[in-house]
Amino acid sequence: MDVSLKQPGRRMRHQNLVAASVFMLSMVWCGFLHAQPAKPLPGYVIEEFGNPPAVPDGPLESAMQFALRVAFIDSVMLSTWDENQRLALAEIASSGDPRLVWIISDLMRFVPSRQLNRELTDAAASLLGKEIGPENSWGVVTDHLLAWDIPAPPDYLKYKRTIFVSIVPGWERIFVEGNIDWRLVSWGGVLIDDRPYDTTDNGCNCIPAADNPLVSSAEDATWLKDDDVVFGISINGEHRAYPRRIMEVREMVNDTLGGRDLGIPYCTLCGAAQAYFTDRMPAETERPVLRTSGLLSRSNKVMYDINTYSVFDTFLGHAVTGPLAEKGLQLEQATVITTDWGTWKREHPETTVLLERYALGRDPDFRNGRDANGPIFPVGDVDPRLPVHEDVIGVVTATGKPVAFQRSAALITLKRGDEIVFENLRLELDAGGIRAVSQDGSDPGSHEAFWFAWSQFYPDTELWQP
Repeated sequence: MDVSLKQPGRRMRHQNLVAASVFMLSMVWCGFLHAQPAKPLPGYVIEEFGNPPAVPDGPLESAMQFALRVAFIDSVMLSTWDENQRLALAEIASSGDPRLVWIISDLMRFVPSRQLNRELTDAAASLLGKEIGPENSWGVVTDHLLAWDIPAPPDYLKYKRTIFVSIVPGWERIFVEGNIDWRLVSWGGVLIDDRPYDTTDNGCNCIPAADNPLVSSAEDATWLKDDDVVFGISINGEHRAYPRRIMEVREMVNDTLGGRDLGIPYCTLCGAAQAYFTDRMPAETERPVLRTSGLLSRSNKVMYDINTYSVFDTFLGHAVTGPLAEKGLQLEQATVITTDWGTWKREHPETTVLLERYALGRDPDFRNGRDANGPIFPVGDVDPRLPVHEDVIGVVTATGKPVAFQRSAALITLKRGDEIVFENLRLELDAGGIRAVSQDGSDPGSHEAFWFAWSQFYPDTELWQP
């Protein structure tokens, strides 16, 4: 869809919108919209992004709802952008309500027209009180919204759903009410993987999950080099390696290991491979089959269950929409060891490993290329205690306290024989990587991730200091 192209459609009489403008301005002048300062922000946010604008907390008046409908619903439904939309956008830009920038940002993500992008950018800049250049303007606008924690406008999901579903009809069952902050969700540049279960070999215009992948012994995996990065999982005495080369192409595997069913998402943007048990579900609950939605939440992939279209918070493992959210489903996590193939197979010679064909003939290395200069999607502010792409081992204690261990410092500490203990957890070396172990010997489900991701999804995290 190119909403910058003029096409036949329902038109709005200019005098009606002018009258609506006068009415809206009178509402602001008379104090019906109460602008309030945003909540206090950390100093490092102010230093990087400046002071946020005041944000109204009242409902949207009918004139503004009319302008929003013309600019953001009519434009995408009719695939048009003409003087009616421009006049409506001018009305929105003059409202003094930065909440509306969320809707502007959503449309900016998809428009191919430079001219329309400039118009939307100027409107957003006016509402945010910032000068915003043409380069990566969507990212700049969204970063400010996230960092300042600008609230969503009333009926936000209605506008966002219209925009997104007009682009990808497969999202109509994704954009529904639930325990999810839709402000944080953006398009990752790929389409939804909505193939039925166990159709690994079926092509799609998406990032294709692998279901029940075939494996080989370590001896037969001659295609892997010893320094290739793998994600190692051990369940009930069985070990399996998931090469990063494959996971960067698939990003999701539904597998069975050690008699347990697993859903294994890998978010290239967050540097995080995780493993969730998808068996032993509540009564009358079918095993979730995890797929990539094509969406992101603060640069973390958004996964969903193909059976119920329930959306999950990928990093935290709980369902946030759909039937599984109504049941309060929280997936239990197993530990994932990030290491190299040579060390993993030496420590676990009986390991199995996914076949090379699941890499689809590709050999990407996103970790050391595309993401080298920081997150490529908006994440807002980042906790400054560590660099954004510093590797950490993250885990949650028995008391529910999240804690991050700087991987480089933890490796040095453990290799020299010192203990690392936090509450009920201790860290130990495992096949060249690090895992957390509970005092009772159980697996608390630790994994590696970039610091920016861990600290955003666990904003109250402790940071272990050596």
